[in-house]
Amino acid sequence: MTSAADLRSRAEALAGPLPPLLAEAEHLASTVLLGAHGRRRSGMGDEFWQYRAAMPGDEARSIDWRRSARSDAHFVREKEWQAAQSILLWVDAAQSMEFASRPDLTSKADRARLLAMASAILMIRGGERVALAALGTPPRSGEVQLMRIASALGAGAGAEDYGAPEIRGMLPHSRALFLSDFMGDLAPVEAQMTKAADRGVRGALVQVLDPQEEAFPFEGRTIFESMGGTLRHETLKAGDLRSRYLDRLAARKAALSDLARATGWQYTCHHTGDSPQAALLWIYGALERRR
Repeated sequence: MTSAADLRSRAEALAGPLPPLLAEAEHLASTVLLGAHGRRRSGMGDEFWQYRAAMPGDEARSIDWRRSARSDAHFVREKEWQAAQSILLWVDAAQSMEFASRPDLTSKADRARLLAMASAILMIRGGERVALAALGTPPRSGEVQLMRIASALGAGAGAEDYGAPEIRGMLPHSRALFLSDFMGDLAPVEAQMTKAADRGVRGALVQVLDPQEEAFPFEGRTIFESMGGTLRHETLKAGDLRSRYLDRLAARKAALSDLARATGWQYTCHHTGDSPQAALLWIYGALERRR
């Protein structure tokens, strides 16, 4: 039987990451203006959309008499149709995401988790339903769902060096957000995004990179090793690899951008040395983009 002390220790370890993550995500989310997610056509909703001329068949109670009094015609006040949409979040939990080139920089994993959590806060408090792919549960709304997502995001890194997005629980015509460094094999990414596109799913790819991964500031003898320790390469002339590395990185970004364009998604690259606010604003706009 588990002792009370052991249970408390494990509970504290589990809950430990939640307050900082939630607090930081709450603060980040507060920088983005929340609003209802309209669909730009008339229907059920609370927000005014437009006036239109009354037509035969309109009920008398639908006529806006105050607006109609200002002219010789009758006008109907239409509201904007609003409906909760479902959004699936996939946050790469592979070992490569744990990289941070300097002690004063957040890791790619921490930045991805922060952006995912802040996005979930924005969407749920805007009336949407959100799911985290790692949970394998349907999209839900409410504060309890936010706690579930925060708990899962605090679970730590997986065993694999590089991750691939998951398609589980992705509803037709929903939205999705994938956050990763996308430094592994792109074939699984392409396969999952093609499946998503076939279901009418649109979304956003956010490639999270450390500034060092962009600059490649290495010279002389250097040992490159994956975060999981399964890949290792030693060179005596690291500077000679810079141009080839930068070319391959540029090609990878172009491939992700082309893939996003082909499937109707949006793509951006975010660096951990930059403010997360701009990235969150981009995510919010990308998921709100109407097609």
